[in-house]
Amino acid sequence: MKFGPVELSRAEGAILAHSHQVGTRRLRKGMRLGPDDIEALAETGMQDVTVAILETGDLDENAAAAQIGLSGIGPQVEASTAFAGRVNFIAQGAGVLEVDVEAVNALNAIDPAITLATLPQFARVERGQLLATVKIIPYGVNGKLVEKAAAKIEGALQLHPVKRRQISLIMTSVENMKPSLLVKGRKAVETRLSRLGVVLEDCQTVPHSGADLAAAIKAARGELVLVLTASATSDIEDVGPEAVRRAGGKVTRFGIPVDPGNLLFIGTQGKREVLGLPGCVRALALNGADWVLERLICGIPVGADMLAGMGVGGLLKEIPTRPLPRRIKRKSASRRVAIVLLAAGQSRRMEGRDKLLEEVGEYSMLHHAAKAAVDSQATKVFVALPPSAEARSATLAGLAVTPIDAQDHEEGMGATLRNAMVHVGEEYDAVIVALADMPEITATHYNQLIEAYDPDSQKEICRAVSEDGTPGHPVLFGRRFFENLALSSGDSGGRDILRNSTEFICHVKTSGRGAALDLDTPQAWQAWRDETR
Repeated sequence: MKFGPVELSRAEGAILAHSHQVGTRRLRKGMRLGPDDIEALAETGMQDVTVAILETGDLDENAAAAQIGLSGIGPQVEASTAFAGRVNFIAQGAGVLEVDVEAVNALNAIDPAITLATLPQFARVERGQLLATVKIIPYGVNGKLVEKAAAKIEGALQLHPVKRRQISLIMTSVENMKPSLLVKGRKAVETRLSRLGVVLEDCQTVPHSGADLAAAIKAARGELVLVLTASATSDIEDVGPEAVRRAGGKVTRFGIPVDPGNLLFIGTQGKREVLGLPGCVRALALNGADWVLERLICGIPVGADMLAGMGVGGLLKEIPTRPLPRRIKRKSASRRVAIVLLAAGQSRRMEGRDKLLEEVGEYSMLHHAAKAAVDSQATKVFVALPPSAEARSATLAGLAVTPIDAQDHEEGMGATLRNAMVHVGEEYDAVIVALADMPEITATHYNQLIEAYDPDSQKEICRAVSEDGTPGHPVLFGRRFFENLALSSGDSGGRDILRNSTEFICHVKTSGRGAALDLDTPQAWQAWRDETR
């Protein structure tokens, strides 16, 4: 592939490298230039244009991504249509993803132009979740390299679906034990099972003795038996492991290199596995038992080597399923909060007008939105803009904002957010994701979200709600969700996180209708102006 400026007369059929505004038309990067496009560029006075020209044997970015994507399809794994050189692999059901690490590394070593990024090894996934993404970085790549990559990806992504749906839980109790602990333990286990669409087959509570527990293990109906003892297992000869042996089974391992979750044991009784859960499963925080339980449910053999190999990455960090460690509560004024203002939309429904340049009072919509963010208690304001957005950039003059070039904005809001999160570092406690086309959002909206944010009370997603109770924008996400936001794709813009993390959501009621009002058409803008005059 050749890349660089060429005379307009020689550019027909080439791939446009950078977007150009030509009168009321926008020629978008990645498009093939036709005669009308060349003529339109010439009328602006341009004499040459930067393009990519494919050579013999080259494939354009979408054809290359599609060929690799087709080879990556497997049971429970489907590929999206190629767009902007990208193909996403999507889970067609709940399960656990197994990745052939050597194959992925080999693919990524073929050429920097061809990339494959995946979720972590043995990640639990839900139906519709993004598993991996192929991205062709330049506008074209040699076809032989694509063939090599397609061969490497074949079979590299294996989604293990749920295999065991009948799960038994046995809990033990001791004298003076609070009944709430038993309720809490059962509820926490049921919640974990529900993430894979599995329900509890049966649940027993027995005294904390080897004989009683052994009898309960024998009587359990499930394909997999879970044991949660009142007192933590502290040795392979303790009550839980001993009960497995009394029931005619054997214990294969006690203790794993994952913290929290060290005090786990695993064994067999007949043809089924028995998993001794650590006490920390009574909370919904991620622990080592989650990793083992998910794999067992999906029929993945969990042997000694796999358990021993959990040490790297086994010091669990703050993620959406694990509450933050206890710490001194910080006042909202001392929290560092970034605002990401999404301003890379294409105004497709505006009949040729740019909604972010519409007037709101004495300013443009974008200036109004950015000023509201700057006037809030937020530490920093980032504005995600499409490439070559000169008019939008100009309207931000004089405001203390940091522009971000949203390279993949045509893919959708999620891609814009993904690019923006590269700039939001760990020095921030939270990030507020805001839309730039909401004319009645003020600094007060942002301040109310910042005031409501309280990690110690699990208020870690604060969503603005209009006065009539309609959920909307902006939305604050605590730092534990940064990694998830950085994986956004398509047009999701954080919706998947909201859907999957309801226990962390705090609805913040705001005055008026601003949180639910955005204007996408000329008719909506006119109606709003008529109403607010």
